[in-house]
Amino acid sequence: MLGPLSRPSQARRPGARLGRGHVAAKFAGQKLGERSRRAIIKTRLVVLHRAGPQSIATHLRYIQREGVTREGGRGELYGADTDHADGRSFEQRSRNDRHQFRFIVSPEDAVDLSDLKGFTRDLMHEVERDLGTQLDWVAADHWDTDNPHTHIVLRGRDSAGHDLIIAGDYIAHGMRHRAAAIATEWLGPRTELEIRRSLAREVEQERWTSLDRKLQQQMSDGLLDLRQPTTGETLRERVLLTGRLDKLRRMGLARETTPGLWIVSPQIEPTLRTLGERGDIIRKMQRAFTRAHRDYSIFDATSAAPPITGRVAAKGLINELQDRGYIIVDGVDGRAHYVVLASKIDLTSLPTGAIVTVRSPAEPRSADRTIAALAQDGHYHTSGHLEVAQADVKQGRNPADFVQAHVRRLEALRRAGIVERVAEGVWRIPPDFIERAQSYDVGRARGATVDVRSYLPIDQQARVIGATWLDRQLLGRTESVAVTGFGANVREALEQRERFLVEQGLAENRGGQIIVARNLLATLRTRELDATASKIAAETGLEHRPVADGSPVSGIYRRAVTLASGRFAMLEDGLGFSLVPWRPVIEQRLGASLRAIVRGEGVSWDLGRQRGMSL
Repeated sequence: MLGPLSRPSQARRPGARLGRGHVAAKFAGQKLGERSRRAIIKTRLVVLHRAGPQSIATHLRYIQREGVTREGGRGELYGADTDHADGRSFEQRSRNDRHQFRFIVSPEDAVDLSDLKGFTRDLMHEVERDLGTQLDWVAADHWDTDNPHTHIVLRGRDSAGHDLIIAGDYIAHGMRHRAAAIATEWLGPRTELEIRRSLAREVEQERWTSLDRKLQQQMSDGLLDLRQPTTGETLRERVLLTGRLDKLRRMGLARETTPGLWIVSPQIEPTLRTLGERGDIIRKMQRAFTRAHRDYSIFDATSAAPPITGRVAAKGLINELQDRGYIIVDGVDGRAHYVVLASKIDLTSLPTGAIVTVRSPAEPRSADRTIAALAQDGHYHTSGHLEVAQADVKQGRNPADFVQAHVRRLEALRRAGIVERVAEGVWRIPPDFIERAQSYDVGRARGATVDVRSYLPIDQQARVIGATWLDRQLLGRTESVAVTGFGANVREALEQRERFLVEQGLAENRGGQIIVARNLLATLRTRELDATASKIAAETGLEHRPVADGSPVSGIYRRAVTLASGRFAMLEDGLGFSLVPWRPVIEQRLGASLRAIVRGEGVSWDLGRQRGMSL
C-alpha cells in the first residue's frame, strides 16, 4: 500500500527514546491510515551560544517580515492565549536558554483549514500533553508560498525551568502524527478521489516523491522487478508506479531491460531532489518578475564566476529553519540571478532595491594575489611590503594600514593551517597558496559575498545631491550594461543624472559629450553631508565636527544614517558629533565607544575599548 505516513524502525536510531515524548511517539500514529490527512514538520534544534546572541531576534524578525499574510501584510506573532504575542518579551525570556526548537508545520491541505492559528494551538496542546509539561512558544502563519505553513519557536525550557529534552522519535514522527490526526479530524479523511489525484500529480513531477520512495523500497541492488505484484498492491498502484518509471526513463534515470524488469540509477534521489530545488528557485524568480521578462541564472559561488551587479529584486531564506539567505539580483546584464548568500550575512542589511555587487569566494582575493607576488623563496615579509606600499601611495590609502590588512588575512589563514608565521613580520607561504586560500574561503562562506554599492534604488539616484553609484558609472568605473531589462533602466537613469548634474553646474554638455566637474564625487558627498549634519544638529543641539582626512575621530556610536553617498555612522562625544563611513562590522557595537580614521572614501575602525576619551 502507498500509505501516507511511513514508520521507520525506531529502535535502530541511537538516542531516539532519550527525553520526553518517547512513549507518545510509539502510539501517536496508530489510528492513522491511508486516508488520513498528511502533514510535514521540519525541525531545527538551535544551540543558542553557538548561533550567536542575535539569532533569536533575527529569526523572529524574519518570520514577522512583510508579505507573508493572506493579504500580503506583515507577519504577526501569536501564542497559546493571545493573537498578539510580544516578540521582544519572548526573546528576553529565551536569552539564558541553552537551546531552542524551531518548527515549520505544513499540513498538506492547509489552504482548506479555516483557522491555522486554531490548528497550531490544538497541535501544541497535544504536544504539551505528550511531553508532560507546559510549553512557552510563539508562532506566525505564512501564506506567501504554494503551501501555507506555520513557524513555531519553542523555548528549550520546561515548566520547572529545566532544559527541555524531547525524544528523537517524537521529533521525527510523534509530532507529525499528531498534526496529521488533527488535520484529519478537522477536514475528515481523504476521499478516494483526493488520494488518486494526489498520487497522479506525482507521476510527472521532477522532484523526489512518495512514488519514488515506494520504488526505492522495492529495489534490490538497483534492480526493480515489477513482473509480479507485491503483497497487497492494487492495480491502481501498479499503474502509478509504472507511469512513474516511464517518467524516470524519459529523464534518463531508469531503463527497462525486459518487460517489467527495470534498472534504476543509483543517483535517482539526489538528482530528483536537486531538480526539485531548482524548480523551487525558478518559481521564486518568476514571482519576483511577474510583470517583466528575464532570462534566469543561478550564481555558482563554488566556482570563480565573474561578479554580477544589479538591484536586489527579492530576498528570503533558502531553508527557513537555517536562517540561510538568498537574494534575486536584477542584473545590469539584463538577466535575473539567484544568489545563495554566504553564512552570517544578515538579510536586513540588503534592502530591496539596493544596488549590489555579488562575488564568488572562489575568486582569488586581491590581497592573496599581492601576498603571493611579494613572497620570495616562499616567505612574505611585512617590511618589504611596506616599502612597496610607500612607493606606490594611492589617494586615501595609508601604507601601514594597507599592509596590516594583509597581516590580518594571513592570521586567519594561519589559524586554518595554510600559512605559518616563522618570525615577527615573516610568514612561510606554500607554493599552492592561492588555491588553498580559495578553498578556505569557499568552505567558510558556503555562498556568495555581497558588496552594497548603493542603498538607494536606481530611480532615487537620478536627481539627488550625493555621490551616487550612477556618478561612479559616469566617471568611467562602469559595468557592462545591457540594453534590456535592468540594464535599460540604468541607461535611462544615467541620462537623467547627466541632465541633473548640468542643471546643478557640476557638468557641461559640450557638443553632446558630458564633461563632469573635477572632484565631482567629493563635492557631492560634502554637500550631502553638510546638509545632513545641519539637520542632525538642529534635532540634537549638538555641534557638527567635520572629519579631517587622516585624523582620528572617536565617540559613542549612536545610529547609522543612510544617504545617497552611502551609509554613515554618527559618533557622539558628548558635545558634538561626526559622520563617519559605516561598515557592517560596527553594527553590533551600537552604543559603544569607537575610534576611526578616515582617508578619502575609506575608513579604518578600531573596535577596541577606548580609554581616556576626551569630551
